[in-house]
Amino acid sequence: MTPASGRLEGHKHVLPVRVYYEDTDAQGVVYHANYLRYAERGRSEIVRLLGIDQRELKDKQGLAFAIRRATLDFRAPARLGDVIEVHSSFAELRPASLVVDQRILLDGHLIVDIQVQVAMVMLATGRPVRLPPEVRHSLEMFCQSGTGE
Repeated sequence: MTPASGRLEGHKHVLPVRVYYEDTDAQGVVYHANYLRYAERGRSEIVRLLGIDQRELKDKQGLAFAIRRATLDFRAPARLGDVIEVHSSFAELRPASLVVDQRILLDGHLIVDIQVQVAMVMLATGRPVRLPPEVRHSLEMFCQSGTGE
């Protein structure tokens, strides 16, 4: 069985996520750090749907995506049992990084606004490197604002 990977809608990826007990605090509200986990799932699925194999990047080229910066704006909580949607789109594509805009919605209302800068790094050194051409090509095909250069 293939796990749910969400859907592509134009230049946006949408990933539905159910809030489970493990995601919440004692009041049944999603613990703030878990929104980063939901956003990570959204980014991982969009990359996978674009044909980029992160395991292969790591194993064959020694490369990985790494978070350089994340900004979150919390507007309303999600609660136990809610089904939220993680909307992800690429705002900017740079030579060695990209900016991903992510919005988490509940019943069509924005509850968390997230912007993440993701860098491509060489695992052996932790230093940023240019996106491999095949990765860049896949991302460019989906990027809504061009190359950002």
